[in-house]
Amino acid sequence: MDIHHLHIFAAVYRHKSFTKAARKINISQPTVSEHIKNLENELDCRLFDRIGKGIQPTLSAQKLFPRALRILEEVASVKDDFFGGENTVKGEIVLGTSTIPGTYIISPIIKRFQKTFPDIFFQVRIGDSSQINRMILDNELLCGIVGAKMDAEALLYEPFFKDRLCMVAAPELIRKKVLSPKDLRDLSFVLREDGSGTRKSMEDNFERVGFKLRREQVTAEFSSTASIREAAKCGLGVAVISYLAVLDEIRTGTLCEISLQNEKMERYFYLVHRKNRTLPSHYLKLCQFLKQTDKNTFDKTGIRP
Repeated sequence: MDIHHLHIFAAVYRHKSFTKAARKINISQPTVSEHIKNLENELDCRLFDRIGKGIQPTLSAQKLFPRALRILEEVASVKDDFFGGENTVKGEIVLGTSTIPGTYIISPIIKRFQKTFPDIFFQVRIGDSSQINRMILDNELLCGIVGAKMDAEALLYEPFFKDRLCMVAAPELIRKKVLSPKDLRDLSFVLREDGSGTRKSMEDNFERVGFKLRREQVTAEFSSTASIREAAKCGLGVAVISYLAVLDEIRTGTLCEISLQNEKMERYFYLVHRKNRTLPSHYLKLCQFLKQTDKNTFDKTGIRP
């Protein structure tokens, strides 16, 4: 079996597109199609169904993908061992992140990492925590950064960054800035969707102080940090959101922070990967770099060592 066929197959599987895969690996689309056809002939099965303008992996492709990744990773490991090893760190890192790390944390990390290892190219995929966890479980990603744990048996979670959640609202909604847990029962909230690490951390923190949010208190749910921030700014309700996402609004007064008596709402972001997967050397370098990042110091100029 031609390793190049597997490399092209993995690219098509990841991107769910012959055209995008061709652009990614710098070959023509007809060449991609030809390699996939040759692989299908060799395995005597169809790997992708053409549906309208798109494609969908078949069951055979879903079975092949994790095995193809293991083969490709083993080949990459052999090259590392014999052609530079740890002294040569280069290649592509596909990193999955939940919304807050992907928007506010990962860019300065990439900048600092590439100063040391300039031959590394990053592709960052942003989703909610449940999506990133699922992609790692399904072998679509090797590692990621998430704000909520999902499967501690199959996945390894290592805390690397402490985040602070805060309650914010438009100034006209604020009657007092320090609330008791009982006061929470009188508020209306705008929330992130189920599956969001921010949503789960909020619920965990509320549960810890004895408060359970009622459905009638929820004005609306949103699928992005930006949308929930804008909803809070226009007075739709109180939002619980990462402090990193509302620094400017709090400083300018377009949002006011509300504190919970004698409580801090904090959560960790976790570096996550499969327990039984051996990461390629350049991924291991990134993981080591992330673990050395100061967990408690961050501002908009970047993460300080």
